[in-house]
Amino acid sequence: MKLHRKTRLTALFAVTAAGALALSACGSDDNTGTGSSTGTGESSAAAAGIDCKGSGELRASGSSAQKNAIDQWVNEFQAACKDITVNYQATGSGAGIQTFLQGNTGFAGSDSALKPEEVEQSKKVCTNGQAINIPMLGGPIAVGYHVEGVDGLVLDADTMAKIFNGKITNWNDDAIKKLNPDADLPDLKIQPVSRSDESGTTDNFTKYLAAAAPESWTYEPAKKWPVKGGQSADGSSGVSAQVKQTDGAISYFELSYAAANGIDTAKLDTGASTPVEATSANASNAISAAKITGTGGDLAMELDYTTKAEGAYPITLLTYEIACDKGNKADTLDAVKSFLGYTASEKGQSVLNQLGYAPLPAEVAAKVRSTVASLS
Repeated sequence: MKLHRKTRLTALFAVTAAGALALSACGSDDNTGTGSSTGTGESSAAAAGIDCKGSGELRASGSSAQKNAIDQWVNEFQAACKDITVNYQATGSGAGIQTFLQGNTGFAGSDSALKPEEVEQSKKVCTNGQAINIPMLGGPIAVGYHVEGVDGLVLDADTMAKIFNGKITNWNDDAIKKLNPDADLPDLKIQPVSRSDESGTTDNFTKYLAAAAPESWTYEPAKKWPVKGGQSADGSSGVSAQVKQTDGAISYFELSYAAANGIDTAKLDTGASTPVEATSANASNAISAAKITGTGGDLAMELDYTTKAEGAYPITLLTYEIACDKGNKADTLDAVKSFLGYTASEKGQSVLNQLGYAPLPAEVAAKVRSTVASLS
């Protein structure tokens, strides 16, 4: 079962190519920021589709799921906007939101929409306004595993729920054998690895398990992993590293981390005619059916975790940038609008596929650009 080898190598090549492009952009001596009076800086920013406004340091933190995309965006943005330094810390969605609500960052990244109590709390830092959810990218939450000699693993929601809640403990369990009749499954202990920090990735993964396997997964969806015991690690980088070095391990993290670390990912038996692979295109198929549930400038969206549509990968997340609709900090407002305006632009969204993410549907991206432009 070698079906993932080609896909993984293609993804790795894409990430390498993206990194090379980013380094090339950073190394350019011809770009200058808007603060410069030279025509070269203005033309390079215009060519990149970036409206460079503001100056100084723009601090942000939150979602580790979007870190690889943020790194690429920051490289390209700062190559054009020399007067702005974007400092994004991948602390996890929960920590990022709390830092924003304390007034310490220009925006936060979160893999799940704000809770009502968080919106209420935000009114203390958003003068005459409140925090809103601005979707910026999507992507599959890959179920990565490390089992020597096993590629192309297939799992369904019920079996996955029993693996992660400790009911299925060995890789040669009959339930896994039934889904993988041609695999040489070893007599090896399964070692689930969860996130130790509060995470929007965990929130979305547990939403999937609760919706698709309600009889086997009885925990409420949450940012904090609900099952006691087992291995855990901090951030997507931590859990993916743990899987890579541990034979028998399995965990959940964004596809880009699987690609970067050469980790095999499971296909999902959703009830469609064939198991669905974790790819950007299949995540886009799921996101295209999502509905906007927010009102006004808030663009929170609802995903269907139980879809059986052909080629729709249901364990998909949307990462939101959290900002004030009104009352943003005066010293960083222009930089926030410039940076998020770029990330939501056609050019900004165009880098996502090659990094293992799913760009926003065109109609959603247009609404995002309008919302970003209206921030005050």
